[in-house]
Amino acid sequence: MRNSAVTGLMLATLILSGCSNTLSGAGPYKDDIESKNTTYDLVDINANTIAPFMRPATKPPTATITSPAASAVRLMSGDVINVLITDNAPEGAALFAPLSAGGTQLKVRIDSQGMISLPYVGHQFVAGMTLIQVEDMIRQKLKGVTSDVQAHVDLVGDLSGSVLVAGAVKAPGRFSTLQGPLTLLDAINQGGGPVMEPHLTNVTVRNGSEVTTLNYEEVLAGNNFVLKPNSEVILERARQRFVAMGAVGEPGLHDLPSQNSSLLDALGSVGGLKEANANPRGVFVFRMSDATSSQPAKPLVMRIDMRDPAAIFYARQVVLKPDDTIYVTNAAVYEWQKIISPIVQTLVLGRTIDSLQR
Repeated sequence: MRNSAVTGLMLATLILSGCSNTLSGAGPYKDDIESKNTTYDLVDINANTIAPFMRPATKPPTATITSPAASAVRLMSGDVINVLITDNAPEGAALFAPLSAGGTQLKVRIDSQGMISLPYVGHQFVAGMTLIQVEDMIRQKLKGVTSDVQAHVDLVGDLSGSVLVAGAVKAPGRFSTLQGPLTLLDAINQGGGPVMEPHLTNVTVRNGSEVTTLNYEEVLAGNNFVLKPNSEVILERARQRFVAMGAVGEPGLHDLPSQNSSLLDALGSVGGLKEANANPRGVFVFRMSDATSSQPAKPLVMRIDMRDPAAIFYARQVVLKPDDTIYVTNAAVYEWQKIISPIVQTLVLGRTIDSLQR
């Protein structure tokens, strides 16, 4: 009776073990991926097939330097201007202080309607005007009111000329251009620089008429330019991620280690193949088709045999793209271990029970 019970346990274990669907695993078996299908194209990476998947040559950085050039600042609501008016009319007839006494200085904020108010000038609309145009307007309004008047206008609170830097920077804020025009690199540096590595950072610049998006590495390589007044610079995480599955050291979602990372770089960043259970002949890269193409091709699966010494060089040359999935299958011996292990455990359990009952 005892032997029949043990035999029954062993038989049940064998039946369950023989069903591959009951075995745990991170994904499909190697043979299933390699079987004929109409869902994706399977490509063996070797010297004859690698060319379309090789990473491009690194572009050399440009030697040009962006020279900031001042652009016309047009006033807007919220700006603060300092107005200096001098009146050289005869003593007793002057409405404002003479130049020798330092003139009359008035600090004025442009209101929400784009207006300012000055003595003897009244309420005037100045939004959209340059500083020189405001000076001319003041002189024209005071013409005939006093005999010899001069006006000089300085921008001291430049909402219209400042640049907003926000997003993934260490010190976001609005930065003044009173000391001179800002380039894109100037603005990002004033914001403390990006919080992530350059290749993981996208930079979007908006100036009211156009939007430009660059990777921060492209900016560092020479794509720097002078920002227009009142621009917005937004730094955000670039979608430069891949998924590692199966018999790798650290499965999961990971950032690409660099721009144009190779398959070997990515494998290294996740701890490589797990020697105890990985099948080096079953290393696959799953890649979705290009959704932006008018006639997208089928998804692609690349297969590489890491037992081949040349495969190390192939893996160094194959570029990994964002949203790719690396999948390493288990070795056949490891799959057999998963089948045999419960059988051995059952035998040990049966002997233990038998010895206790004796």
